[in-house]
Amino acid sequence: MKADEIKEKLNSINNMPVMAYELKKILLQELYDEIKNDERKTIQNLAKRAEKEITGIDAEIERIDKMMFFEKKYEDLEFVAGVDEVGRGPLAGPIVSAAVVLPKNFRIPYVNDSKKLTHKKREELYDVIMENAISVGIGSRSERAIDEFGIQPSNYDAMKEAIGRLSVTPDVLLVDAVRIPNINIKEVSIIKGDSLSISIAAASIIAKVTRDRLMIAYSALYPEYDFGSNMGYGSAKHIEALKSIGPCEIHRRSFIEGILGTNY
Repeated sequence: MKADEIKEKLNSINNMPVMAYELKKILLQELYDEIKNDERKTIQNLAKRAEKEITGIDAEIERIDKMMFFEKKYEDLEFVAGVDEVGRGPLAGPIVSAAVVLPKNFRIPYVNDSKKLTHKKREELYDVIMENAISVGIGSRSERAIDEFGIQPSNYDAMKEAIGRLSVTPDVLLVDAVRIPNINIKEVSIIKGDSLSISIAAASIIAKVTRDRLMIAYSALYPEYDFGSNMGYGSAKHIEALKSIGPCEIHRRSFIEGILGTNY
């Protein structure tokens, strides 16, 4: 094959969906075996690239298997739910929580803390999770609830709502960093759980994509604040808009007092 043909084939393999990782590795190995003894320098570089991709898949599967530690620890239970939230820190918009129950021993390569993923990868993984999860529940609390009750109580309420929206009753909850009060289900609080548990990471992705889509929709209603880019967080453009035109309906009044004072 010509170098351009090999490069095109390699790119095509690398663009395969995340759940096709086993087939992807087979095709990469076949391509590597076909070109590894070709003495042309360009082809040798492509062979090294293919070999690196194979090694990367192996490393990713090893990482994901480590992230299934807690799920395997409780594999004697029928339903293990991961719970996480996004949106504790923004100046505007709701806090959103998600609860996810995955099938036992179900690998999803590249799942991670949603903050460590690109927008494109989160969107792809969101679809994979929604298509394959046993159940997904989503809960939220508005900026008004946050102002009235505080961010942590609102977080707990959103988590409880997400759990309550599951179509199955979890036997255990794997929760990122916190312990939800007054809930009659066994809980395991895991510090940095969105990097250590595949179920919590999946919940992190669902919550993040759900909230981001909502903030993008709000951006069309309130374009001055650039919500489509900052997702309600305090970017320079967002704060500049706050100071020049004041808050809109979805701003958290209790969060912007330090910027505007109480006279708004």
